Amino acid sequence: MALITSVPPADEPGVVAAGVYAEGRKVADVRVAEAGEWASRPGHLVWIGLYEPSAALLREIQAQFRLHPLAIEDALNAHQRPKLERYGDCLFVVTRTAQLVQGRIALGETHLFVGRGYVVTVRHGASESYAPVREKTESCPKLLAHGEDYILYAVLDFIVDNYAPVMETVLAEAESLEDRILRRELLPAEIERLYLLRRDLLRLRTAVVPLVEVCRKLEHGDLVAIDEEMQPLFRDVSDHLRRVQDEIDALREVLAFAFEASLMLGQAQQTVITRRLAAWAAILAVPTAIAGIYGMNFENMPELKWRYGYFLVLAGIAALCGVLYWRFRKNDWL
Repeated sequence: MALITSVPPADEPGVVAAGVYAEGRKVADVRVAEAGEWASRPGHLVWIGLYEPSAALLREIQAQFRLHPLAIEDALNAHQRPKLERYGDCLFVVTRTAQLVQGRIALGETHLFVGRGYVVTVRHGASESYAPVREKTESCPKLLAHGEDYILYAVLDFIVDNYAPVMETVLAEAESLEDRILRRELLPAEIERLYLLRRDLLRLRTAVVPLVEVCRKLEHGDLVAIDEEMQPLFRDVSDHLRRVQDEIDALREVLAFAFEASLMLGQAQQTVITRRLAAWAAILAVPTAIAGIYGMNFENMPELKWRYGYFLVLAGIAALCGVLYWRFRKNDWL
């Protein structure tokens, strides 16, 4: 099939890529205004990728593919939980993406409109570009010939795969913090970092768990008829998601134990310091008490007139302090 040249979509703000495919091979780059006409042609598939599009661009997409206003409103607001909804012949999928930004887990959103003859992806916030997905699918015309189902799977699989480097980085940092706990007490900044990591993992879990149900519906065709050859692929994505969920739960437990261990070590160190202070206070109480007794200046204290009384008191103080020091050392208080 000859390649039809068209004005590339780069001139349209918000449009990352827009192409039309037939029998698994790219036919042309298209403008949004031409997308509906191409999608209506038998055997043709339009795939449009958008990044933080304007309301005007989404309204044009809505007009081209006759999308439901509620789905367009969700795609514009971009504050949705992962879900799968059907509006007539259109399947609307909401997913959450994850990316490390300055050491924190940042979450974004990707909305997918999937219908007969078209797939539209709308990205918001932190997310990797889907250019590698497009390149990979275009390199496999046989798989791309499966149409909308395969593109939907490829995008979901890419999103789930990108959870892995985030988890690996957090795991490496958690293990580093654990090693430091065994060597010394954590600094306040490190304890704060433990808390932030655990909170970020909780946010990531809220993004992953609902996506498992989305893939389950796609796997079993609850809302839309998925090609039987594609269903095992969605099952594979579900398995990866469950593995990510297990890793998140395990890592949150590791961070919780590290946080508790840090608190326990801090309390243990405070206990040691308190015991040492108490021991020294007890030792110093002996000369303080004796000096207080002889500082009362009573006249009838016979030992005050004894020639060796001063030396005997000093010796008694030293002996008592020595005995207390020995006992405290024996009980590991000093």
